[in-house]
Amino acid sequence: MLRKHAWCIATLIVVLLGLAALTAMQGLQWSSAVDQQILLHLRVPLVGSAILVGACLAASSAILQVMLRNPLADPGLIGITSGASLFAAIYLLAGGATLTGLAAYGLPLFSFIGALLSTLLIYAIAKRLGLESGTGVILAGIAISTLSGGVIAWLYFLADAQSLRNLTFWLLGSLHQADLKLVSFAAPLVVALLIYVLRQGQPLNWLYFGNQAAQLRGLNVARYYPRMLLASALLVGIAVSLAGSIAFIGLLVPHLLRNLFGHDNRFVLPASALLGAILLLVVVAISNGFGGVVVPVSMLTATLGGPVFLYSVVRLART
Repeated sequence: MLRKHAWCIATLIVVLLGLAALTAMQGLQWSSAVDQQILLHLRVPLVGSAILVGACLAASSAILQVMLRNPLADPGLIGITSGASLFAAIYLLAGGATLTGLAAYGLPLFSFIGALLSTLLIYAIAKRLGLESGTGVILAGIAISTLSGGVIAWLYFLADAQSLRNLTFWLLGSLHQADLKLVSFAAPLVVALLIYVLRQGQPLNWLYFGNQAAQLRGLNVARYYPRMLLASALLVGIAVSLAGSIAFIGLLVPHLLRNLFGHDNRFVLPASALLGAILLLVVVAISNGFGGVVVPVSMLTATLGGPVFLYSVVRLART
């Protein structure tokens, strides 16, 4: 089984590297000076942000599904994405979209702060209820998500036409916002977080048998839950800051992998990160085929992921 999983991970890495190269060079000629500039300043940040965002969303959801004991858990369910979207909406409607220079990076900074603050608030509410794991986090997350959605609706109502257009496009997700500097800054943070997260496969496996069984293995569950929740929030905050709100990647990828390959998180975590990156690269490749029209990412991810997710649910119900 371990050999099978190793071959699967190796295959995903090869597919990821090949698809990244093909997507970056799609329709370009290296001999052209104009194409070289397009590759460096447009395609490389686009491919880089797709890899980072896909890996962050899928890995964070793989963690949350175990911690919350819910196979359909994702950052949107527990309100992390909503908090990030709310802060980004406030920034955009305050005129942040017109800023230049270093001030233009306020959007990713605001969305990152929103994800972090919403996570801390969710955990504080769940802890106050005495349900800081599982049910309490989900209930608090639904409350935060509902509240954030209500505030965003009011911002929609009060926004002018241009701000409304910017907000709508961002909330639907876009991989074209990140530039080379932003991707270069985010990449080391994502790599460091993923290295930490991918080493948590065995402790997450212990949680399948309950908190008491995990404690008998030497895991301090009371400290482990907030630590992993914070790691998931940081991954989501980086993803939302780079590309806005993207649906379905986090929900689909870990769920599909567990249905096909089992529940060993030592495999599911790295495979989720790789497959999430691959799936978003496929979306980028498809988007580049629309003749220069920028298609919102969530439209494509829902179109591609919806049928696959439905198939996996039906397949699971038959077993």
